[in-house]
Amino acid sequence: MKLGVTLPGGEVLEAGRRAREAEDLGASAVWSTEGAHNGFLPLALAAEHTRRVGLGTAVAVAFGRSPLVFAHLAWDLHEASGGRFVLGLGTQVKAHVERRYSMRWEAPGPKLRDAILAIRAIWRCWQERSALDYRGHFYTFTLMTPAFSPDPLGTPPPRVYISAVNRYNCRLVGELADGVHVHPFHSPRDLRERVLPEIETGLKASRRGRQDVELVVPVFVITGRTPDERRAAREGVRRRIAFYASTRTYRPVLETHGWGDLSDRLHARSVAGDWAGMAAEITDEMVSAYAVEAGPDEVGAALRQRYEGLADQVVPTPGGEHRWTHELFRAVAKAF
Repeated sequence: MKLGVTLPGGEVLEAGRRAREAEDLGASAVWSTEGAHNGFLPLALAAEHTRRVGLGTAVAVAFGRSPLVFAHLAWDLHEASGGRFVLGLGTQVKAHVERRYSMRWEAPGPKLRDAILAIRAIWRCWQERSALDYRGHFYTFTLMTPAFSPDPLGTPPPRVYISAVNRYNCRLVGELADGVHVHPFHSPRDLRERVLPEIETGLKASRRGRQDVELVVPVFVITGRTPDERRAAREGVRRRIAFYASTRTYRPVLETHGWGDLSDRLHARSVAGDWAGMAAEITDEMVSAYAVEAGPDEVGAALRQRYEGLADQVVPTPGGEHRWTHELFRAVAKAF
């Protein structure tokens, strides 16, 4: 099992230094999120300041840009990093795609499949210097002139990982993707009983094996040197669980544990803006199901115990105000 780290958002100029620190401490991958900030820009600096560690988006919103834009971004970062870039894509949810990105929301699973196939067709055109003739249900690409074609890479094209929660996308992982970014709102039980069986179904359809897909698992971590730090981290994770669980797309994660009705209550509170009431709905049992809690020196061992044989890579995500400090990462890395 490998260890990954997420770059802090909003610290673009620090991305190179932080990525190098992670590499020096033994991280296998550095991931950049797309939330309040662009997810690709920090990775350009990370590529310049590292030599070994993998670099990727976790995840970029698939329907916020044309597949051609993704193809160019990934191609350039892959070349700049010497073949270390992973393009991570996710569908997001309808409200954000329509109202935050002002883009069309339509059959997200099939459209994500189409986007991946289109991106790979563009890469094949560039790598093989062949004609571009991709005609899918949602995307069509039939023009690529030499002036707009980058030089072939000296490595294979980037790998493509996707985020997956529902049945369609979990199966799509197995059928088409090189890896999956599990949602941080998950439990090991949900991975074993619901997510992995669907991925296996997709793998069988594509005649591939489990070794062909990397399972990258971000994990809520509750830690701290003092009781007050630990308490703050726990409440921070409780709020994040409530936020994610209020989105009805993630109801299956709750249903695995028999907590499906909570989805409706949380959604109603979110519509009313009752954020404090949402957090109060999350019991300590739920926090334990969806997060790892341990002292800073024990976090690494706790992660290994919980995910050994299940995840290929874990990406610890501290809760509350406890930042992913150099000291904390060094302590966790000792277990890997």
